[in-house]
Amino acid sequence: MAMTRYDFEKLAADRIGKLMKAPSRTTSTRRTFLKTSLSLASAVYLPSLSHGDDRAPSKSLMAYVGTFSAPLKDVLPTQVDLPPGNGQGIHIFEVDRKSGNLSPAHIHRMGVSPSRLEVNAAGTRMYSANETDRVGEDHHGTISAFTIDQNDGTLRELNRVSSQGKGPTYVSLHPSEKFLLVANYFGGSVSVVPVLEDGSLGPATDVHADQGEIGPTTATNAPPGSFAFSGHDRTHAHMIQSDAAGNYVFHVDLGLDQILVWKWDGSKGRLIPHEEHVVTLPPGDGPRHFHFHPNGRTLYSIQEEGSTVVVFDYESTTGRLAERQTISTLPMGIAGSNFCSEIQVSLDGRFVYAGNRLHDSIAIFAVGEEGTLTYIGEEWTRGNYPRSFSFDPSGQFLYCCNQRADCVAVFRVDQERGTLQFTGHYAAVGNPSHITFVDLAQRMP
Repeated sequence: MAMTRYDFEKLAADRIGKLMKAPSRTTSTRRTFLKTSLSLASAVYLPSLSHGDDRAPSKSLMAYVGTFSAPLKDVLPTQVDLPPGNGQGIHIFEVDRKSGNLSPAHIHRMGVSPSRLEVNAAGTRMYSANETDRVGEDHHGTISAFTIDQNDGTLRELNRVSSQGKGPTYVSLHPSEKFLLVANYFGGSVSVVPVLEDGSLGPATDVHADQGEIGPTTATNAPPGSFAFSGHDRTHAHMIQSDAAGNYVFHVDLGLDQILVWKWDGSKGRLIPHEEHVVTLPPGDGPRHFHFHPNGRTLYSIQEEGSTVVVFDYESTTGRLAERQTISTLPMGIAGSNFCSEIQVSLDGRFVYAGNRLHDSIAIFAVGEEGTLTYIGEEWTRGNYPRSFSFDPSGQFLYCCNQRADCVAVFRVDQERGTLQFTGHYAAVGNPSHITFVDLAQRMP
């Protein structure tokens, strides 16, 4: 008898339930495990239905693109990468699972630049960092909470609260999903915001302002002739995220050239300085983003002005980082200015991808023993200033947000070689900043 989609989903739910009850030696959390399990189910199990039921899932895979949207106010003169605000808020697309093409579905209009998005594991809630919003006497930015309609993917805003700092540029959920971690770029601070039972946000439980000596305006490892200067004018917290176990939280300050390490107090929603609180990067290189390898033992940090990736060994039991390798994101012989942006590890952990703005490329690295990287090539982004990129849940496609070109370009991933092939598909989006996905078909009956 042919297996129907209902049969498959029931079988998958049973298997995932058994696995969740089984003892594990990894540090993966329930949230991380669910995301991985559902992605594997989509990428591996769904094609097997073709023996008796080759119908596509009855519900859609949705893509959400955060943008810089007018009006933009109080922009720092050194903030070279903020565009005029061509976006209209959060642009929502339906994804063709076979071709990767994006079809416009909805727009949740917001004039506050929801530039970074975060979705909970169940795909029912979304959170945005509203980078150019200004509230209160201190002109703090805001963060928003939304519900996601499970029929058509539309958003309904639950509430909006202060980020407790200027220019929030990054949000991430703690693995417990009880708190949202926020990096305030313009304010040089990080905050912790509780997630209430209905998914809405409460007032911050903790705020920390970065302090220290600002790095030089010339990066140690920049290409010859580089004038890349963006964040070495003040403190700039650019990203914050916990490890998979939720025991330690990391954030980068681009202006200080530091990764800061915190112990997590989940009972109070507070960040406690680690014994080895500061990990120092080369002066002026400007750490921007980082990404953990799926095995949890390696962290990759990308430097915005130095155009490098630094590979760290990570001890999950102690929260300590130890530098192993530094490698350029650019081909040999390149000179002039470049600003790095995003870094992502492939879902299978075999490849690392690093974004180059001005050079407008995605560098591709093979992951070797102990997490070290070997440069294997690059792909032109088909647009100017790639601010970020993300994989779809199956890992078959990579979507690149070309910020100044006002488009998202779609690439097919060669999962054996790691290379990228442009599909010919573009989605028109004004000043795209970040893209994330929700698979409405993965809601269990």
